[in-house]
Amino acid sequence: MENQGHTVITWYFAIINLVAFLTYGWDKLCAKRHAWRVPEVTLLAFAAVGGSVGALAAMRIFHHKTLHMKFKYGVPFILILQVAGLIYLHLPR
Repeated sequence: MENQGHTVITWYFAIINLVAFLTYGWDKLCAKRHAWRVPEVTLLAFAAVGGSVGALAAMRIFHHKTLHMKFKYGVPFILILQVAGLIYLHLPR
């Protein structure tokens, strides 16, 4: 049964990172077209709930939000916290 839990978590992280990546890409497209934009809090929230890898990849690939300090430093910081949390959870007790 434990393996099923890992599968659910793996799928969650795969999906949330894909959604984050696509949302950042969509926001970049909207910015180019001067259309309605995704709120910054939404973009940061996707990173905070596990989509930091997808958010960071989208920032690099789409060259989006790379000059905004809260994204330039915030998203990598969120990723570092998430990796540290995963390492902590897997340390022997």
